[in-house]
Amino acid sequence: MDSISEDTLLDGRLRLRQPRDGYRAAIDPVFLAAAVPATAGDVVLDIGSGVGAASLCLAARVEGCRVFGLEMQGALVGLARENAELNGMSGRVEPLIGRLEQPPPRLAPGSFHHVMTNPPFQEAGTGTASPIPGKALANQEGSVDLQAWMRFAINMLRPKGSLVVVYRADRLDDLLAALQGKIGEIVILPLWPKAGRPAKRILLRARKGIASPLCLLPGLILHEEDGRYTPKAEAVLRHGGGL
Repeated sequence: MDSISEDTLLDGRLRLRQPRDGYRAAIDPVFLAAAVPATAGDVVLDIGSGVGAASLCLAARVEGCRVFGLEMQGALVGLARENAELNGMSGRVEPLIGRLEQPPPRLAPGSFHHVMTNPPFQEAGTGTASPIPGKALANQEGSVDLQAWMRFAINMLRPKGSLVVVYRADRLDDLLAALQGKIGEIVILPLWPKAGRPAKRILLRARKGIASPLCLLPGLILHEEDGRYTPKAEAVLRHGGGL
């Protein structure tokens, strides 16, 4: 269909069908998947999984893990299932339709080793929503705000399980407030566009039931001055490396 494009991730290793209009996967889901400390046999939940970009990247890096995706837009769930089949991962990547307020019965609280998520970046009632409905749903909070999103994510984790979030750097205070008192061992990795530039995105990883202090890492520079990706960024984006 003209409304669907087929693109690639990880230097062509993964095929990804996604809408031409609306939210389109870029580097955020790739870095999100790279930050999940999964091993073979682990079960992972991808909240707001879209067409399955992060789920596929994680499954490609960690053979033997199983990834469930939770997405409210039925059209994107259909594409995610196609993408799992296209990449030979139908048995390990399982997209499900549902909302955080009423998740599918198969997603039992306390049953996941890891939860990864790319929550809507824009607070409800702020800014101008995209005129494209799918993009607006992906970018702007709706009936579930950040506090409720994080509460659901933590509830799905096993004890000592890890939560991984990619989020806007200028809303880091909101994210930390949503996690306060609910999860510990918080580690923050800024993603710098270039050396000396303010971070636009951060990766945050935390663990349920662990009380270690917060740790702020040096961060990762994405681009050289000439615009090329740095070797560390390329290791993730092209070669599927972990963080």
